[in-house]
Amino acid sequence: MPAKDSHNGVSLVHHHPDYYLKDGNITFLVQDTLFRVHRHFFETESQFFVKEFAKAPQEGSSDSSAFRLDKVSIADFAKFLWVWYSPSYRRESKPKDHWLSILELSTIWEFPEMKKLAVDELQKLDIEPIEKITTYDRYSIDKSLLLPAYKLLCKRAGRMSIEEGEQLKLHTVLGIQEARERAIRSAAEGGCRSPTSADADDEELEKILIDVFSLKGRTVAGKTRPSANH
Repeated sequence: MPAKDSHNGVSLVHHHPDYYLKDGNITFLVQDTLFRVHRHFFETESQFFVKEFAKAPQEGSSDSSAFRLDKVSIADFAKFLWVWYSPSYRRESKPKDHWLSILELSTIWEFPEMKKLAVDELQKLDIEPIEKITTYDRYSIDKSLLLPAYKLLCKRAGRMSIEEGEQLKLHTVLGIQEARERAIRSAAEGGCRSPTSADADDEELEKILIDVFSLKGRTVAGKTRPSANH
């Protein structure tokens, strides 16, 4: 799609400053910006794009026939491409929102390896437990990775607020409630007077949560082994 004069009522189409590559062999149009990158990544890592390219083999071969990507922002597509084209040998640390954008696009576009990378990077970040649980649930990420978040909700002094409860699925709210009650009983049986769920032994609380949420591929007392399927 060539750039047109804005006097005709059509906005100019621009080349992205970082991701319009001279040796690229496929052009994408995102809003008013052209990206020219390497088709190889999309064909080898995503069945979604394999199918889309097969529908229109000539799309993306030039600026005038750019492959249009809808429902994605220029900034988010640039973040997605950064995974492949980061100029540093050691990937620089990025904030939570950066990896959430990559997680969303890799899920929608069926890039399983990139999705695993996004999850691995999110695991390194300090994310509030309610947000982490809702995010992992939304993108069907391995529940066993949520054990620390479940523990934090069980150990904190107060119960979840109504607002927090509305963000979670009912089975998660009920599961946390059941785990807290079982943790209190466990602490009482251990001789604690006026126990709360925070008084339960860490190892016992992990056992309770693994049972309540049917977490697979987990052991207890810090010896965690997440299942391979994120």
